[in-house]
Amino acid sequence: MSTRLTSFSKILIVLVVMVVLFFLFRKFIPQNEPKSADSSEIKTEVAKENSESVNNTKTSSNNIFTYKPTKPINGKLKGVVELGASGFNSFIVKMDHNKNWELKKAEWGNSLVYDNMATSGDIREGLKRYITKILDYGVDGRDIHFVVSSGAQKVGSTKRIISELRNMNYVVNTVTPEQEAKYALTAVLPKKYKTVAFVVDIGSGNTKISWVKDNGAIKGLETYGAKYYKKKINDKTVYQDVFNKSRMIPKNRTKICFMIGGVPFKLAKEVRKGKERYTVLKAPEDYNVEGAKMESGINIYKAIRDATGCDLYVFDWDANFTIGFLLGL
Repeated sequence: MSTRLTSFSKILIVLVVMVVLFFLFRKFIPQNEPKSADSSEIKTEVAKENSESVNNTKTSSNNIFTYKPTKPINGKLKGVVELGASGFNSFIVKMDHNKNWELKKAEWGNSLVYDNMATSGDIREGLKRYITKILDYGVDGRDIHFVVSSGAQKVGSTKRIISELRNMNYVVNTVTPEQEAKYALTAVLPKKYKTVAFVVDIGSGNTKISWVKDNGAIKGLETYGAKYYKKKINDKTVYQDVFNKSRMIPKNRTKICFMIGGVPFKLAKEVRKGKERYTVLKAPEDYNVEGAKMESGINIYKAIRDATGCDLYVFDWDANFTIGFLLGL
């Protein structure tokens, strides 16, 4: 009887020692932490009001993207006017020598000149109004730039606008779709996310897709824009082209997508809370849109989502590819 008790006691002692060693190991041995923005960091950046996981198959309007860009220090005001496929817009930003920037003012134009509803005089007066407002805000005339989007270059009436600007002695910068994609990424993509994210700019004339390659270079691709329906191109053709282009994005760059453009703007407007800089979009199938342009935009959005498997789409209210152009000067 005594022998059995002695053996049992020994077993208990060994078990107690093992438990103590286990807790000492947990307490004093440091655990490895992620050093870059990987999927675990994205989870901390995206707070969910409804406490659901960020890895759900659908994004939700309850997502809040909490990242805050670095504000410029002793920045200088710069202005840029975009001639887009659906109108012209102006942006005033404050930018410092480290390329940190902050949007101070944005003014969106109209599409009258592209619908052949304006004369050369109307174009000239409209541009003068834009320029005057930029000057009145405090931007030096030498720091005002004009950029023609790649989609706008495909619109015949754009030539009239460029001609009027040159008559006013302004330099007009044209960009290729690849350049536009790179400028969009420069303005939109925070540096901490360059190894896990990609950027999409859904414009009327074309859609630009971009990401940062392993060697640090920016890759840009062009596909159909949201007004492809005007050219009688069917949805399946567009879906397949967008899908094929999106499949080229490296898998490790598809944890999050930053979006800009007219269609994402309207999608974000539906779920925006207050004046937040970043709005997380709902899944494409969760929107009830009306109108050919929005339906076409949703088709593009769905193709990107199906091809990449990315579930987190963040719209940036302040960014525009032309701001990326300013950052590249």
